[in-house]
Amino acid sequence: MIEIQKTTESKIDKTNFDNLAFGQVFSDHMMECDYKDGSWQKPIIRPYGPLSLEPSARVFHYGQAVFEGMKAYKDKDDRIWLFRPEQNFERINKSSARMAIPEFPKEYFFEALEELLKLDKDWIKKGFGNSLYLRPFVIATESGVSASAAKEYKFMIICSPAQAYYSGEVRVKFSEKYSRAADGGVGFAKAAGNYGAQFYPTNLAKEEGFQQIIWTDANSHEYLEEAGTMNIFFRIGNKLVTAPTNDRILDGVTRKSVLKLAEENNIEVEVRRVSVQEIVEAARKGELKEMFGSGTATVINPIAGFGYKEQKFELPNMDDSYASFFKDTLMKIQYNETEDLYNWTYEVK
Repeated sequence: MIEIQKTTESKIDKTNFDNLAFGQVFSDHMMECDYKDGSWQKPIIRPYGPLSLEPSARVFHYGQAVFEGMKAYKDKDDRIWLFRPEQNFERINKSSARMAIPEFPKEYFFEALEELLKLDKDWIKKGFGNSLYLRPFVIATESGVSASAAKEYKFMIICSPAQAYYSGEVRVKFSEKYSRAADGGVGFAKAAGNYGAQFYPTNLAKEEGFQQIIWTDANSHEYLEEAGTMNIFFRIGNKLVTAPTNDRILDGVTRKSVLKLAEENNIEVEVRRVSVQEIVEAARKGELKEMFGSGTATVINPIAGFGYKEQKFELPNMDDSYASFFKDTLMKIQYNETEDLYNWTYEVK
């Protein structure tokens, strides 16, 4: 049984749900569970608040930290739903294993998640686009600066009410120099350092008027891999193309869902390496109809244009866009507005 310490004063009445900046506001409670003496201890749900860590906690020195991104949705009948949560659970343990972090028990994860969501259910607002963003994460907490894996960790889940992740049109730059990950590295893991390393080149792209980078492979910079924090899809004619997952590319839950929906709706898909030159040539010939990113925070994010070297390309506005089809279909499943034919949804009871 999970220990629950309820807050004495909710913040919800002081929260403006009509004007939420993504990831800036947090719900009343959080879950934490410590790993020590070779095992995970009893999880605790307590009021959201600061942590106390030694300055020598190893997460600060060697970056042993992984995380996940999930969402909870509320349907018109006030029932709470998760979307493919087992995928997130499996992936955070896969990420943990790569960073030499002990895997978290499945029963702890789901019991704690459900209790937390039931406790903070009023933070989940109804309506398309509204959700409660869930951030499970693990950090190394053992004190000491010797360069070795820690023996103590903290697993936590915090919750943030969310609306749309991106606003306005998104344009991306194809990376010519920087890469997100290399062969044999930790690109497939949601390791915190992967994202910290993205910020500098992304800031350079923003100075040129772009919102995100599409990363290219570290070996030759000839192949397109991921878009910022999203997996990336290209529509060439009526064919959907995306890069295969490997040890450089995150195995996105939304990405897998898009591929399944494409298969079920007779949309031709090719999962293969995608070269920069192929996409540039397709854009020049008018054959590149769409680009869009997929991810938990954004679901599906259409891309209005891209830049490569000194060239800029704008994409057409499509009345029958794949991006809008996938987003609408996925969100109807997530919000329980249509039948879930794939057993993707998980009700919190």
